Amino acid sequence: MSAVFKKYYLCELKQLWEEKKLEYHGTAAHLKNHYEFKVLLNSLYDKNWVVYTKEAFNGANSVIRYLGRYTHRIAISNRRIVSMTDETVTYLVKDYKNGGKYIEQTIKGTEFLRMFLMHVLPKGFVRIRHYGLLSCRNKKEKMAHCRKLLNCIQYISKLRGKTCAEKLMILYKKDICKCEACGGNLLSLSLRGHYMLT
Repeated sequence: MSAVFKKYYLCELKQLWEEKKLEYHGTAAHLKNHYEFKVLLNSLYDKNWVVYTKEAFNGANSVIRYLGRYTHRIAISNRRIVSMTDETVTYLVKDYKNGGKYIEQTIKGTEFLRMFLMHVLPKGFVRIRHYGLLSCRNKKEKMAHCRKLLNCIQYISKLRGKTCAEKLMILYKKDICKCEACGGNLLSLSLRGHYMLT
């Protein structure tokens, strides 16, 4: 992790320097000199960068929930966008000073796009990178072996040809086609290739 972060951080720093976008103040004034800046870069490449990690306070589940908000969601969901005009966008924001209630905020469309694009990853970065057993190189051959070791073959035959809802019923005894509030049947709708239960 530290090697990857170092690589991208120093590449960006070099690019800013080449485009003359860096400012040098105070003790950094000597870095205006081409050779001094090169010496700094070389010393940064030679250092071992340390990634600080520590055990989560509420266990692994809290970490997965936290990361899930960033790996599987976009910057803002459609339900939070209230309205749009040719010039402005109105959306819901959480007001933490007022007990976490949602309030409407209106900003210029260009500012909304700027804020949204801040969540787009730079070239070369990915949100989720599978490794080990789930890496593309290993997945095909290793997963079958893992299923055999874990005695999952009995489930594979039961699950083959079943719908997603049926699979969840077999594995977790949970009927996702029933409303948890009233127990009524949920209807399955298809909208532009996406399925949802209502």
